[in-house]
Order: sequence, then C-alpha cells, then structure tokens
Amino acid sequence: MLDMTAGCCQFSVKAADIDANLKTVERALSELAGKNCRLAVLPEMWSCSFPYPVLPAMAKRTPEVVEHIRSIAREKGMVIIGSLPEADGDIVYNTSYVIDADGKIAGTYRKVHLFSLHREHENFGRGSRTGVFNTSVGKIGVMICYDLRFPELARKMALEGAEILCVSALWPLVRIKHWLVLLRARAVENQLFVVAANGCGFGEKIVWGGGSALVSPLGEVLNGAGRRDENISADFNARDLAEFRKLIPCFDDRFPSAY
Repeated sequence: MLDMTAGCCQFSVKAADIDANLKTVERALSELAGKNCRLAVLPEMWSCSFPYPVLPAMAKRTPEVVEHIRSIAREKGMVIIGSLPEADGDIVYNTSYVIDADGKIAGTYRKVHLFSLHREHENFGRGSRTGVFNTSVGKIGVMICYDLRFPELARKMALEGAEILCVSALWPLVRIKHWLVLLRARAVENQLFVVAANGCGFGEKIVWGGGSALVSPLGEVLNGAGRRDENISADFNARDLAEFRKLIPCFDDRFPSAY
C-alpha cells in the first residue's frame, strides 16, 4: 500500500437522472484531484439511485458511464470506485467498478447481500463472490451498503490481503448510528483502512444519512462528512497499517478450528 490521500464523494443522488449525477461526480472528482487524492469512492448506485421500474433502462447506459469515469481516472491519475446498475442478459446487478489510475478496470464486485426490506432481492441479481483487487494504490476490498452488516465478508477479504476496504452506500438516516459503528468495527477487527461514501438528501420515502467517513486501522475517524453534499479526504500512512498489525498480530493469533 502507498502513502496517499483518499477521498469520498458524498452527494444527493437524483433518481433516474444519470446526466445530472454524472455532472455532480465530475465536479467532485475534480475537487478531490485538487487535493491530490489518489483514491476516490462514490456512493451506491450513484448514477441513478433505485428507480426500480426503469432500472433496466438505467443499466443500458452504464457502459457509457463507466467509459467516462475511466477517462477521468486516466486524466486525474486516480483510482475511482462506486456502484452502478450492471445488465447481464435480463438480470441487473448492483455492481461496484474498481477503475485504476490508468483507466483500466481492475475488477468488479456484484453486491452479495441484497436488502430484502427494500425489495432489492426482487429487483437485482445476487453476486456470488468477494473481490480483492490489485490497484496502483494497494490491495482493495469492496463492499456495498448492506454488506457492511456481514463481518464474514470483510474478514474474508482481509485474509486475502486487503489493505483498504472501500464501501459505497445509500444508507438511511434512520439507521445512521449503526453506520459509523460498523465502519469502525470493520476497520479495527480487520486492521485496515476504510473509505466509505454514503449518499445524502431525499430519496423516495426515505432520507439518506450522509456521514461518509475515512477510518484508520485503529478505528479513528480521520475525517467525516455531515448530512449535505460534501467531499472529504484524509491522509493514509502505510506505516500505521504495518505497525498496528505487528503490535497486535490478530491474523497470526486466529484459531479457525474453534470457530
């Protein structure tokens, strides 16, 4: 992992308005690039939110959106991660794209845990694998929103070498207290950095909670956002990661046969 500045783009995602959301993201990434960010994370379904009736139509434009973000990644020299609707035949997946600083797609992750309370399981296909992706800034594990409540997923990625956990979310205000607790827990128990971008503002019958955060392996919130559109960043020091893992060797002290 490199010493670097990482950032989150928090904004109110407009339902089914890809062009407006793309313009917002362009401005946000430009601002973070001006702060020398090498890694930027976007919210869940950042191009369109969750307009279920027109989700297939939204997914048709995702290749175009991805190509645009790839060009920004190349121009800014920045790793960019965020989830979008991905069409695969008649199935739409909630998929995070990991785009490296050279514009190449380092990998994709399809959301494994679908939030049944909001009928995600009725509108999306389910992913079936985790992913740790080699990028120019380090080894990155990816989660999407509800995945955060499942510690097994983060632990598997940590055991596969993840140094940074990137979380894209549209997490509601009503449960926002859980959000920060879980982000800090995933950081501490897996001894890695967390970059978590949430949406904010109003969705259909829901208020998104904001509170995007960058968290250290010690569980310290290095920078956190409020409830409005905001781009935040923080410096990550690779030495902090190595020293904490050496001080408390959790991975060496595991005893899996007892679990």
